[in-house]
Formats: sequence, structure tokens, C-alpha cells
Amino acid sequence: MHYSVEALPDRSRTPRAAVTPRSANRERQGPRHLLAQFALITAAALAYFAVRGFTQGSESVAIANANHVLGLEQLVGLDVEASLQSLVLDHHRFVTAANWIYIWGHWPVILLTFVWLYLRHRDSYALLRNSMFISGAIGLVIFILFPVAPPRLMPAGFVDTVTELSTSYRVLQPPSLVNKFAAVPSLHVGWNLLVGILIFTTSRNRLARLFALGGPLLMATAVVLTANHYIVDAMAGSIVALTGLAGAIALRRVQDCRKRRTRSSADNGSCIERAVRHPGTPAQSHGNELATQLEAV
Repeated sequence: MHYSVEALPDRSRTPRAAVTPRSANRERQGPRHLLAQFALITAAALAYFAVRGFTQGSESVAIANANHVLGLEQLVGLDVEASLQSLVLDHHRFVTAANWIYIWGHWPVILLTFVWLYLRHRDSYALLRNSMFISGAIGLVIFILFPVAPPRLMPAGFVDTVTELSTSYRVLQPPSLVNKFAAVPSLHVGWNLLVGILIFTTSRNRLARLFALGGPLLMATAVVLTANHYIVDAMAGSIVALTGLAGAIALRRVQDCRKRRTRSSADNGSCIERAVRHPGTPAQSHGNELATQLEAV
């Protein structure tokens, strides 16, 4: 029997499996990466609350600044917080609902969203994480430079419904780590807005997208009805959060440019400049997709 040498595979010439981006990404999906992310977010949260708690301004300055906020609202016709709260104070169910949204609709929702995005949509997870880091840093600077007393601490007839009717919030955020004069901006509203944006642009489930649209609106309503924030606070928190999102998208583009540079001889500086200034490059795909989703709303 005659065997053809050409019919047999030449194993000595078989190339070894190349290291692809997909195989490299597996290294970032193991328990070490999960523990590193958990440690990073925990450390950032503790640092945020520590700085926020230790940078509390004086009460007199905070009340004076709160009067400035109320004056601005009166000027533009937004000073309706007291009227809105008075509508629900005699209805225990509405007050309880507002308290529960304020307490359980913030950190638990953020945590669950982080877990879901980490397990299913890693790019969106990183975008939410970085957006919160950037906006949180901006918020801390504002807390230090412009301390503002919330409505519940103003001598204007507001009722602190969360403190009077619930103890859960003090468990989630111990008083020692809370700056009570950090009303502006409202990151309760801002961060819930970020969560809503990332859920809406990532999920295709109708109920999830409905929650993404309604969640920030419910939180904005709750912070006013519980006398924890002014309407201007909610607006400022949204602006700060969106600024953080823009910064996170820009950071993603720069990182993508640097990754591509390792595989080419292109100039890094020009690559980064094109990625940040000119839409349509591969580094901006996530940001463009986000913009497209929002324009469709």
C-alpha cells in the first residue's frame, strides 16, 4: 500500500495559537479581576463618604447658601418644594412610598446595576463606574466650596420624613459619614440618571427600559417630597452626572486610541486628538451608540 507524504499534515509547521484580544480578555474575567473591581469600588465609596463627612461646612454658611438657592428658585418660579410636600404629608402611603424610593431606590439599585453590567455588559459597567467616579469627584469639590443646607434643616416648615418615619437610611449611610450640608448637587438624582442611561442603552428588555426612564424621575420626585433636596439640586446633580458621563466616554476613546497604537506606528497624540474631537472613529463607537439611543427617545 502506498501512502502519499503530501496527504499527511506537517505538524512541525502547524502554527501555535496566537494570542488574540478575546483570549487576553479572559484574564480580566476571572476571580482576581472581580475582587479587584470590588475593592476599587468599595475603596472609592469609602473615600467619597469619608471626604464628604469630614468636609462639612459651617451651619450658618450652609443656611445662607440655601437661602441663595431658594432665592434663585423664586426668581425663576421653581420654589414649590414646600407646596409639593404639603400635598402628601397627610397621606401616609405617599410619604412612605417617597421614603422607600429615596432609601431603597438609590444604593441598592446602583449595586444591582453594577453586578448585572459586570456579568453581562463589561464595557457599560466600566462606563458607569468611571462616570460615577468623575461626577463624584466634581460633587465633592462643590460640597466643599458651596455647602448648602437641605430643606429639612431649614426653618421653613419642612418635615424630615425619612428621619421621622424610618431608620433604614441611617443603616445604609451612618450619620458619621454623612455631610448634612451637601444638598447641592443631588447625586441621588444624578447617579440614578446615570444608571437609567446605561440600562436604557444596554438592555433590550421593555420593562428594564421603562424602569430606566422612570427611575430617575421617581428619585427626583422623592428627594423633593422628603425635603432632602431642592429642585435646583436635582437639576445640578443631573448636569454633574452628565459631565461625568462625557468625561468617561472621552476617557474610553483615549484608552482605545492607546490600545490601537500598540498595534500600529501611528502618532499617539494625533490619535487621541482625533478620538476626542472627531466623531465616527472606532474609539467612539460606544459614545456614538449611546447618543443614537438617546436621540431615539
